Amino acid sequence: MGRYSFSYTLVITTIFSTFPLFITTIFLCGSTLQNKVESLPLSTNGRWIVNEDGKRVKLACVSWVSHLETILAQGLNKKPLDDISKSVKDMGFNCVRLTWPILLATNDSLASITIRDHFSSLGLVQTIIDIQKNNPSIVDLSLIKAFQEVVKSLGEKEVMVILDNHVTQPQWCCGNNDGNGFFGDKYFDPDLWIKGLSKMADMFKEVSNVVGMSLRNELRGPKQNVPDWYRYMPKGAEAVHAANPNVLVILSGLSFDTDLAFIQNQPVTLSFKRKLVFELHWYSFSDGNTWASMNPNQACGQITRNVMRKAGFLLDQGWPLFVSEFGIDLRGTSVGEHRYFNCFMALASELDFDWALWTLVGSYYLREGVVEMNEYYGILDSDWSQIRNQTFLQKISAIQLPFQGPDSQESKHNKVIFHPLTGLCVLRKSLSEPLSLGPCPNSDGWEYTPQNILSIKGTYFCLQADGEGNEAKLGTTCSNLNTKWELISDSKLQLSSKISDNSSVCLDIDSNNIIVTNACKCISIDNNCDPESQWFKLVDRTMS
Repeated sequence: MGRYSFSYTLVITTIFSTFPLFITTIFLCGSTLQNKVESLPLSTNGRWIVNEDGKRVKLACVSWVSHLETILAQGLNKKPLDDISKSVKDMGFNCVRLTWPILLATNDSLASITIRDHFSSLGLVQTIIDIQKNNPSIVDLSLIKAFQEVVKSLGEKEVMVILDNHVTQPQWCCGNNDGNGFFGDKYFDPDLWIKGLSKMADMFKEVSNVVGMSLRNELRGPKQNVPDWYRYMPKGAEAVHAANPNVLVILSGLSFDTDLAFIQNQPVTLSFKRKLVFELHWYSFSDGNTWASMNPNQACGQITRNVMRKAGFLLDQGWPLFVSEFGIDLRGTSVGEHRYFNCFMALASELDFDWALWTLVGSYYLREGVVEMNEYYGILDSDWSQIRNQTFLQKISAIQLPFQGPDSQESKHNKVIFHPLTGLCVLRKSLSEPLSLGPCPNSDGWEYTPQNILSIKGTYFCLQADGEGNEAKLGTTCSNLNTKWELISDSKLQLSSKISDNSSVCLDIDSNNIIVTNACKCISIDNNCDPESQWFKLVDRTMS
């Protein structure tokens, strides 16, 4: 995949200073309210992933890279394995998407070589010294044993694992012509691939925290075609299920896993159903230069519709959708990625899909010939000791927890007013205090009526506009124009109301995260505006 960068300014309730990662990060909503797995293995119930008790389990994963030439999971030269595993849990993730190459399961000579000898053959002498220092019990294990130790360490920290077959030949991924892209490519023998999937599924058959297997990352390249997808992907799925019927079987699409549209007209036929999940990748660069060159409202509306056409429809058909890669350059240099990510957060909250962030990795042992390459998409810094961007981590904590789940007669439905820019929701503390942003679990339930009234569910209070630049208010007179809130602009993310002079205002936030109304931004064709402070999503919430 390509790597681009972005810039943005996020408004959050609390400004966090940088501090060491490996302590309990209690500031994160996701870490204190983490969605726990009560009973494994997992299966599916319609579009939801559930545990054995039928309760929703939302996969909120982070990718940990273990498919490059070094094969060993990255970062063991920087921190002890158990510390890294603990950090995953502390940051609110309940799952790791652990990448691996087919040759690790099918080439016994490669799998049995020790880390010390393998790294020595790659000229990584200092890296060996650093692994010896931080993980002395790992450095003389074979590559396959070390891989198993990573999975075990995560399990001991109550972190689930998705085994993701990223490539066949250990190397960086992904290019159109790297030999790993599609069935029949230089390094993509379908028979060897199925053998590798079977062996890996069988190897972890009794390991309870291994809850799923992704069959192949980012199918791509000049040989890709739909008939061969249907010829081979079901065979891989059946092989995994036969070897380990406990795991979820996760199927990727075409065009770097951005396109599953072909399934709408030709469903996948398998001998099993309640283990099948589909996966999607979505980055800003998935859409070329659209985010930077188009009006943000138009871009978000257009691209959201495209995502729904290519993959989101699967949720309506009753299949879970796992957005197994998304992410941004956490340094902050591109307006386009800022716009993309706020739009992503809006759709992620609305659809409440399962996901895996790219990536945990702060730096690589060796990537594309470069020793100690920094990974600016990494949630950890290059030393694996600090969180690279505290604001970003706070923001995604909002989608680590589920908003919805399987319906039941005991469930009650309401909405939250979600603010994608901050990852917070509109809160009412008291009638004497202004509406403000805060953690979504603390939000009142809202109702959005057919008359476009936003009222607090179970009360007579509705949201009212009180003039441009003023605080939005709650009142009991709910029949005036200033109490009707229409979703406008192509993004359908701006809530607009009329005020006394019949002019329009949009819901917004001020510098203190107080809910106000201001003139609506970016309604006209303006490619340089930034409407994201005015983006709000009405998100369904199901509470048992």
